[in-house]
Amino acid sequence: VQLVESGGGLVLPGGSLRLSCAASGFTFSNNAMSWYRQAPGKEREFVAVISSGGGSTNYEDSVKGRFAISRDNAKNTVYLQMNSLNPEDTAMYYCHRVLGGWGQGTQVTVSS
Repeated sequence: VQLVESGGGLVLPGGSLRLSCAASGFTFSNNAMSWYRQAPGKEREFVAVISSGGGSTNYEDSVKGRFAISRDNAKNTVYLQMNSLNPEDTAMYYCHRVLGGWGQGTQVTVSS
């Protein structure tokens, strides 16, 4: 299982970012995928999950209405569109295969 995140960076409060996670080493279209995040000094926390076919999603309460998880099974890629970002969203964001497997993470920093 290999998961490679990209798309993180520094963004102003109120801004947007789109994270991508390229997957390989398993049958992507058969697997639910999720995003987690970990802020400095805090435990890793769930952000969003999407079913294998993309028809079902779920979100942590603080990101509902601001973040959107999606996937392209033809490209073996899962995305996290993040809008209306605030400093509390600052964290390392990790792609996760629900049945097991983590990426190395991509840093998102929201600051003026």
